Amino acid sequence: MDKSTLLIPHNPAPAGLAAQLYAEFKGFSPRNAVEYFVSYFDYYQPEAYIPQTDTYIEKDSATNEDIERMRLSAMSSLFSPRDVIVVASVSCIYGIGSKDDYEAMLIHLRIGEVFCREQLLEKLVALQYDRNEIAFERVQFRVRGDVVELRPAYTEDALLVGFFGDQIDRITRFKPLTGHKLEQLDAVTVYPGKQFVTPTDKLKRALVTIREELGERIAWFEKHGKLLEAQRIKMRTEYDLEMMEEMGYCSGIENYSRHIAGRPPGSRPCTLLDFLREDYLLVIDESHATVPQIGGMYEGDRSRKRALPCLAN
Repeated sequence: MDKSTLLIPHNPAPAGLAAQLYAEFKGFSPRNAVEYFVSYFDYYQPEAYIPQTDTYIEKDSATNEDIERMRLSAMSSLFSPRDVIVVASVSCIYGIGSKDDYEAMLIHLRIGEVFCREQLLEKLVALQYDRNEIAFERVQFRVRGDVVELRPAYTEDALLVGFFGDQIDRITRFKPLTGHKLEQLDAVTVYPGKQFVTPTDKLKRALVTIREELGERIAWFEKHGKLLEAQRIKMRTEYDLEMMEEMGYCSGIENYSRHIAGRPPGSRPCTLLDFLREDYLLVIDESHATVPQIGGMYEGDRSRKRALPCLAN
């Protein structure tokens, strides 16, 4: 059908059926990009509040780097002209970064293009890549004279970009462990190192509106004698704001996605569905089980979030 395809199975066990279908479709469709998009949390405890016992549960999580790489690979593949098959769990309905922001941050490199080394380094930092001259791990880069080597977030291979003055002289894909050259490239696109990336001007604007809302919430809590809640939200939010100012990112940045994207209150966040073309094909496997499961996940999450305002009531 020449269409990008999203395949959603139900989860009898965490990501079990999705993993099986991903492996099978890689064999069925060797000419397509087959991607895998499931929850990247090894452990996830969402923020919650139980009004009956006045119990507040803080958010806590641990992520799986390999699955995060595969999620980023799926997001980046959907920008290519190729038809892509994405096998996804219910995770595809949960918020990720804005497609427009993600696309605006891409770095396009081509041999012969005028593109100075310092400009590339600045753009890599903006994409949440870290400079490390000793270790060479995923989402890191290092500089060796006129050569920049980087480990993309979405693949196990590494890239070498060589410069001759302010011109790109060569682009090579290689094995990071052995240094073995895999392929000489004419052009390459470098995708962000995180699911949430935001242009600097947009982030600065978001910091202002987050502080405004924080001031309103602190004043409300103090007015109603909820000093513990006021202190808690002040400490947590100011720590996150400091991290975003210094690093451009913070743990739990999805909590601020409405401010960062400039969306109105009550609007839905961006999801993987926004990354697909308008005419994509949706396949729901075992739909009698999958559709109720997706609805149940949505309603459960919505109920938890609706309970959080009870802290302020």
